[in-house]
Amino acid sequence: MDTAWLLDLRALADTLNFSRAAEMRNITQPAFGRRIKALEEWSGSVLVDRSTHRIRITPAGVIMLDAANDVLQRIERATHDLSQERSATATLTFAATHALSFTFFPGWVQSLGSSVSTAPIRLLSDNMNECEKMMAEGRAQFLLCHFHPKSEIRLHEADFEHVELASDLLLPVAQRGSGEAPIYKLPGTPSTPIPYVSFDEKSGMGRILTANLTNVESELHLTRVFTSHLAMVLKALALEGKGVAWIPRSLAFVELEPEGRLAIAGDEQWMVPVKIVLIRSRSRMTELAEKFWTTVENASRRKPAAAARI
Repeated sequence: MDTAWLLDLRALADTLNFSRAAEMRNITQPAFGRRIKALEEWSGSVLVDRSTHRIRITPAGVIMLDAANDVLQRIERATHDLSQERSATATLTFAATHALSFTFFPGWVQSLGSSVSTAPIRLLSDNMNECEKMMAEGRAQFLLCHFHPKSEIRLHEADFEHVELASDLLLPVAQRGSGEAPIYKLPGTPSTPIPYVSFDEKSGMGRILTANLTNVESELHLTRVFTSHLAMVLKALALEGKGVAWIPRSLAFVELEPEGRLAIAGDEQWMVPVKIVLIRSRSRMTELAEKFWTTVENASRRKPAAAARI
């Protein structure tokens, strides 16, 4: 059976007129009539009552029409799903934390060469919790994030692997005052705690800071005044003088220049070195994704993780 016959029957049911239905289907009326007849022969039933001046769909025709609508809807849905599947396999899908989406990702992709930078790319930017979920559920092929060995990434190590792309540094920063000095300086004092704009628990950098500063927390005298998972928001608040913020050097490189509006608010003991990594599933991916991973690995071997800079 040709599925075009089902579309013919639907057109005939809509118009109840062979001439108009044939015109709707863009074929001649005799050819249209032969196709309806062929559908009747295939079904073994009379589908159209031609005995009166105005045709009507028989009870058998109504049953066939219901089945035709169901089949056509299923075919349309399957065609759409297959199209989506083809599109997905021809696209590189990344989950990335907000800070790296805005700063590191564009330049890094361009640095891999035209064969990568011109490939169809989908970037899903979110907090670390959501990025981990996207990876665990298979909605993204790669995860771009900051990493520190003391802070757990909530993906099973047996199922995922990573490659180091660059080095970064979480720096305590504050608005630059008159001269070179920041308006706040760690560690603060019990009588005069320093206002602190911090990452929340959904942030990967928040986890990293918690894991690394816990042992020296008693030496810090801070009062939390604002919480966010967005490094850009924390940087903006630090620029306004609202408090100290730990943010990636890659995000504040320009503002930390001598003429910039931010200054480092503490010495080296308050800084946290981190890596920028790309994570993938150990399961076999699409051919495009596997080729991309090979390119990334080769680039990493040729050029050890460099300091992230904008």
